[in-house]
Amino acid sequence: MAEQNKRELQKKILRREMLSRRNALSEDEQRKAEALITDKILEHRWFREAEIVLGFASYGSEIRTGLILQETIRQGKQLYLPKIQGEEMLFWAVKDLRELQAGYKGIPEPEGTGRQYIYELPVQKTFMLVPGVAFDTERGRMGYGKGFYDRFLADRPGLIARSIGIGHACQLAEKIPCEETDIRPAQVICV
Repeated sequence: MAEQNKRELQKKILRREMLSRRNALSEDEQRKAEALITDKILEHRWFREAEIVLGFASYGSEIRTGLILQETIRQGKQLYLPKIQGEEMLFWAVKDLRELQAGYKGIPEPEGTGRQYIYELPVQKTFMLVPGVAFDTERGRMGYGKGFYDRFLADRPGLIARSIGIGHACQLAEKIPCEETDIRPAQVICV
């Protein structure tokens, strides 16, 4: 129990530090990072091959995903974005980013009345972007602390294998104190 409490305290301190770093980014730094991450994702083999993209609408100082999401729609790929419903995160189809509305903690979300993403094997034509507060060189990921992505991915190994955690370079930590239940994306790209 003492080890668990120690890890929780380490996470809390690291989360605060990483959010502070991210929030300190200038508008110019945000725009440059958005251009870099957009290029890296749109050129990635998993994105190019994908027919289904599970993304996220960036919020606050998160790395901006708007251009990636717009290009996903423009290319005719099926785009799904998360919506928090109680303690669960579900992904819903989005055809136009203007349909997003402020949801959980003010994060842009789909209405949640259209087509819901259903995990089916094989998932070779599916690709997922994963947000985070911090990442490390071993693909460790720390979110905001509620475990929504960890629970969503827990029984979807095929999706984990085609997932990329994205963020700003300032979000890279030496080592994140991970739990057994923490899911590591297949790749991490921080710019």
